[in-house]
Order: sequence, then structure tokens, then C-alpha cells
Amino acid sequence: MKFNYQARTKTGDIQSGVVEASSQEGALTILQRYGLYVTILEEIKPSPLFVKRIRIFERVSRRDRAMFARQLSIMFKSKVSLVEALRVLVAQTPSPFFREKILKIAGEVEGGSPLSKALSRFPNIFSGFFVAMVKSGETAGKLSEALEYLADHLEREHHFYSRVWGAMLYPVMVIVVMLGVVLVMILFVFPQIAQIVEETGVEPPLITKITFGVINFIRKWIIAIVLALITAVLFLFQYLKTKEGKEVLSKFSLKTPIIKNLLQMIYLSRFAENLSTLFAGGVPIAQALEVSGEVVGSEVYKKIILEMRDEVRKGGTISSVLQRYPEAFPPVFTQMTLVGERTGTLDQTLLHLVSFYQKEVERNLENILTLLVPFTIVFLGIIVGGLVGSVILTLYQVVGELGV
Repeated sequence: MKFNYQARTKTGDIQSGVVEASSQEGALTILQRYGLYVTILEEIKPSPLFVKRIRIFERVSRRDRAMFARQLSIMFKSKVSLVEALRVLVAQTPSPFFREKILKIAGEVEGGSPLSKALSRFPNIFSGFFVAMVKSGETAGKLSEALEYLADHLEREHHFYSRVWGAMLYPVMVIVVMLGVVLVMILFVFPQIAQIVEETGVEPPLITKITFGVINFIRKWIIAIVLALITAVLFLFQYLKTKEGKEVLSKFSLKTPIIKNLLQMIYLSRFAENLSTLFAGGVPIAQALEVSGEVVGSEVYKKIILEMRDEVRKGGTISSVLQRYPEAFPPVFTQMTLVGERTGTLDQTLLHLVSFYQKEVERNLENILTLLVPFTIVFLGIIVGGLVGSVILTLYQVVGELGV
């Protein structure tokens, strides 16, 4: 059973959220253990299906996960017990969704479960990478250091992707605005012009007939077209979630001329950073490779990384596998990995590669966007210009006929 609660902390702050327990008394007991003074406690009744589905969109951002790891590391390093640290995080986490999960984690830890096991219950929030780092810290008795490595990694990742999405914002806005203009013209402007032309009885040119025919078809079947597009997109998303779909997408994206270099550098940067962080955090190299393969984001690279794992388990090296795939791993990546293995500084060498490839990603993305924006404007301008040109041509004909 789940209960909505509202309570006051020892400092007088109001806190609300959701707690799970077998009964109302059990929920009250759990909340009181966290030093909360409960003012409202109500059972959550079953919600309609459409309400439940809204929870699909609830997510925990990279920044929230980074803050969770950072604050937990600081408190644990300051000799605050793990359970007490989690209680503090419950009290100050702004997201009700994340707060509810931390509360459950705290309950499991208090019940005797290791933190890594409690975190693994929420794979949509804490990846295998996150759990492996925490488990390594628990095993080595260095949980604080492992959480610090995690926080550093997540903050670097958050900063990198924030810059990437920030760079993409302008071209996306341009495309949305231009498509909005085209849609307004199709739905509102051209029907009025078509009516005027029809009333004059003038025979429009062929290009105008085609334009008005297409526009009338879109206006007449717009609901069916939208539904068909939504269905196609949903089907595509479901297919891409399958193993076959992921493999097809990975192979296709790495062969697409404009974006293949950009994607390759993103995957290399992600792989190098994940492996470096796991290795520096004390995770065995074979396990670190397995986890890195799961989170790299490409089925093509995942297969190669799992091959590295198998090679390492046999006593081989990572660089020996990299040399077999020069198209996926450039010579500079292979050579630096080889040097890192020989000198025993693989984690630091990989971080140098991360820095290099992240800068290359930003540079390549900037170049692509520099070309994409004018290309998009020209392409959409041609569409709008063609529509407007066909109308102007017809209006000239109408004026000529009326003049006669």
C-alpha cells in the first residue's frame, strides 16, 4: 500500500511525498523513524490508466544523480551514517519522484541491505555503471571515494551534454518556426486564396493546381495523416528497443556520412570515461569492461567491448582487441590505450582521450550546425517560395483576365 504524507522536519520545514507500507500504522512508524512529525497521511487510491501513464514521463536528471552522489559522499566522509545521510537527502530533494525512491532505498539500507543492492532495484534511475561503482566502494571499504568518482563523472557528463543540447537549440527552433509558418499557410492562407481563384472562374496554371490539390488533401485528411505519423513513430520506437532494432540503428548511424564521425567520437568518449571511472574506482577490469559495454549506447561498440572483456579474462590486453577494429577505434585511441596498459596508468590515459574526444565532438557539432542552419533555411525557403510563387502566378493570371 502507498500513502501520501505531509510532515514537518525537526527544523520546522514542511515535507511531502509518498511512502510504501503494509498499513497506515506501518507508514506512520517508518516516517517517525526519519524524525518526521506527520500531519497528513492518506492512502493512495488506484488511479485511472491515463493518470498512471503520466508517471512514464517522470525522470531523474544527470544533475540530480550527480548531486545525490556528491552529497552522499560528503556526508559519508564526514562520518554521518549512511541511513542518516539518506534521510537528509530525502528531506532536501526537490523532486517528489526521486524523493520517494530515496526513501525506499533508505528503508532497505536500514533493513540491512547493502546500498548497491538497494540502488539496483531502480535500474531506470541508477545504471549498472552507478551500481558497479558503489558495489566496488563497498567491497574495498572506500564508499566515499567511489561516490566522489561517480559525482565527478556525472558532473562531467552533465556539462558535456548540456553544451551539446545547447548548441542544437537554435537550429531546432529555426526548423520549428519555419514548419509552423508552412502549416499556417497550408491551413489558413491558401484555402482563402483558392476560394478567390475559384470564384473568378480563371483556369489556374498546372503548378497551382498541383499545389492546391496537395493542400486540399492535407486539410481533408490531416487527422488521418497525424495518426499515421504517430503510429509510425511509436512502432519505430518499439522496434528500436528490440535487440535487432538496436543493431540496425547502430550500424546505420555509423555509416551515415554526415554524422558517423560525430557519433564515433561520442561513443569513444563515453567508453573511455566510463572505463576510466570504473577502473579508478577499483572495479576489476573485466567487470568494468562489461559495465562499459552496457552503457556505451551502441550495439556495434558493445560487441567489441564484450570481446575485450573475454580477451582480458583469458589474460590478453584491451589494445590487442582494439587493433582488430581500426574502423571503430582510431590508431591514436589504440596506441594511447597500449601505452596506458604498459605504464599502469590506463585510467589517466583514458581521461586524456576523453578530454580530446569531447573537444572534437563539440568542434564537429559546431561545424555540422553551421552547415545545417543555412541548409534548413534554404530548404524550407524553397518550399515556402514554391507555394507563394504558385499563388502569385495565379493572381497575375487573375488580374490579367479581369483586366481584359
